[in-house]
Amino acid sequence: MSEAVTRSHAEELVAGAHELGIALSEQQQRQLLDYLALLIKWNKAYNLTAVRDPDEMVSRHLLDSLSVVRYVAEGGDRWLDVGSGGGMPGIPLAIMFPERRFVLLDSNGKKTRFLTQVKLELGLGNLEVVHERVERYRPEQPFVGISSRAFSALADFADWTRHLGDTDTRWLAMKGVHPEDELQALPADFELERCHVLQVPGCQGQRHLLILRRIS
Repeated sequence: MSEAVTRSHAEELVAGAHELGIALSEQQQRQLLDYLALLIKWNKAYNLTAVRDPDEMVSRHLLDSLSVVRYVAEGGDRWLDVGSGGGMPGIPLAIMFPERRFVLLDSNGKKTRFLTQVKLELGLGNLEVVHERVERYRPEQPFVGISSRAFSALADFADWTRHLGDTDTRWLAMKGVHPEDELQALPADFELERCHVLQVPGCQGQRHLLILRRIS
């Protein structure tokens, strides 16, 4: 374990995951903590996240990402994390679902270099890092799920990723307070399928997950 990641961080991670109904294997626990160590190290130079205190990162990054595991479990095996930045929720999800494929996309070269380093050091063979603007990204087939965390307004999220999914795709937008104004501005070919209040252990403030569908 890195010097920056302490036993208390490990205990908080395991306890918080348990509160979310998630039993972490030893490998998943180790990979999540190794990811946290890399995030702390690289954040000093690359400004990956505004959260600077390692003691806040377990709840605000790791557990926040794990809070959507049950909803990702409902989907298929090809996922895209848009505007992945420091890798939330994409990297924790790739750790939790090693049998699925995850593409992490970001237009910032420093951030994609970090994500590539995480992929290599954690041995995440199910992870692909793409350095590209989302509107220019053209995969061979649509994704079954597209996630974002504090990426953009819902209308922009839908508009910029419309070409990356179809009517079978679920769009998962992680938000703070319930974005009623953003929902009113959704494009006509998108609808809100479900909204879930996320209870993230150790996190203050509201957290919501909005699941969107494209209307045929």
